Amino acid sequence: MTKILIAEDDDHTRDALREVLTMEGYEVIPASDGLQAVDFFRAESPDFVCLDVMMPGLNGYEVCKQIRRQDEKVPILFLTAKAEEIDTVLGLELGADDYMTKPFGVKEIIARIRAILRRTASRGGGRTDDDFTMDDLRIVPTELRAYRDKLELALSPRDVKVLRLLYDRRGKVIDRNTLADEVWGVDYFPESRALDQHISQLRKRIEKDPAQPRIIRTVHGAGYRFE
Repeated sequence: MTKILIAEDDDHTRDALREVLTMEGYEVIPASDGLQAVDFFRAESPDFVCLDVMMPGLNGYEVCKQIRRQDEKVPILFLTAKAEEIDTVLGLELGADDYMTKPFGVKEIIARIRAILRRTASRGGGRTDDDFTMDDLRIVPTELRAYRDKLELALSPRDVKVLRLLYDRRGKVIDRNTLADEVWGVDYFPESRALDQHISQLRKRIEKDPAQPRIIRTVHGAGYRFE
């Protein structure tokens, strides 16, 4: 049985999620604060984590950091009442797979969880750890770093996947659905801006001039391309 850790300090929301997910056949591990969530993750090794952002003890971002130190692959879905872009971007940069803004519908969160679990169950294969170069940027997947002259840039595993896909298909336009399916790791919801925000933030870190990108170029109405 798939185990889902739900870290949510609001009793009503936590209990509702527990009831719904239990009815769907999942084993639910409820945590009422960030410290409890970290302890339960270590003890129970869940297959999926739902994290509320604003929690006492440790907030969702800190919990995510601690989880990622132990497990780089377990899917993490942020639940947030905050709609500001900076909050969602921070969560994604820390390694979350996606986020949902409260209030959300029961059917939506079940569909989102199922989609992420399907993707993680089928992930694997096709990955290469060879270094590669895009423009004047050398990407070293095994280090999760990129280098430009003496400048060293930290990358997340998803950053490397985005860049590898663009590099492997250089010259070709990669549409957003393909990026979402092959890199982002979810069956993409068109209304979600998670992928676009991730690309935007990645550009800010790796491009010399994000306004005139040479590595991740936008092909309007079509997708992205690396020449």
